[in-house]
Amino acid sequence: MGGRLWASLAVGLVGVVTLGACSTSSGTGAGASASAGNGGKIVAVGAENEYADVISQIGGQYVDTTAIMSDPNTDPHTFEASPAISKTVAAASLVVQNGVGYDGFMGTIEKASPNAARKVIDVQQLRGLPDSTPNPHLWYDPATMPVVAKAIAADLSALQPAHASYFQQNETTFVDSLKPWTDALAAFAKKYPATPVAVTEPVADYMLKAAGTRNLTPFSLETAIMNGTDPAPQDISTQTDLLSGKKVKVFVYNQQVTDDVTTKFLAAARAANIPVVGVYETMPSDGYNYQRWMVAEVDALNKAVGQGVSTEKL
Repeated sequence: MGGRLWASLAVGLVGVVTLGACSTSSGTGAGASASAGNGGKIVAVGAENEYADVISQIGGQYVDTTAIMSDPNTDPHTFEASPAISKTVAAASLVVQNGVGYDGFMGTIEKASPNAARKVIDVQQLRGLPDSTPNPHLWYDPATMPVVAKAIAADLSALQPAHASYFQQNETTFVDSLKPWTDALAAFAKKYPATPVAVTEPVADYMLKAAGTRNLTPFSLETAIMNGTDPAPQDISTQTDLLSGKKVKVFVYNQQVTDDVTTKFLAAARAANIPVVGVYETMPSDGYNYQRWMVAEVDALNKAVGQGVSTEKL
């Protein structure tokens, strides 16, 4: 989604904050203490529910976490921040956001409710990535969440030093729990080296690279679909040939965002009996945390390549 202007401040609208699978926070107002009005708990916000989930795992009983974007059945490109969301962000002592233009509305809200005590983790900045980073879906990169978890534990420890050892232990537990995912990626790369794949958008590209696949889709096509612009005819032709010519082993598409172009690609993949894997930008809420979600995506890839089975939705 990077360059697409999909998130806008709808200041004149009344909206509802969508909550993740973690506890919600009550408003304390900008500049309030980390624990005021929340039974001593730190008020935290994750712009995306995958980040909110990691905050919740590390913060545990000492943190109330709200996710701003958390519905895997909606198009995140059309998200609009509302006054209710602005109030939620203003009340937070800790905020985690993606950056790279993906959730630019967060910076707008934060500037509108300045709070020198608020700690903001911008994942783009944390990883030292330039604004020109072409793929904003940083949570699919195995290198991302370990550093995010470390930063969360450090900020929570600064907000509540008495519980620092608790936060740091939860960080260690979380990072260790990522091993089944990274092991699964390494196993796939070894079992199915250089597997040719096609995609619609670069949603899972970081993961596909870690799995050792060869993405044959022109990146210019991926970015056009991601940004809501018309793909070049030659790119459409190339992609169609990849599918109809059975030149790829699996077709990976963003199941949250489809249009006429992606629908035609899906039809071409199905007609050629190429297994389809639907990936998510927003973490599914039915029994998933971040780790289980990532493992499930690799499992779907394994079923597609190894058994010819499609997993269009988790």
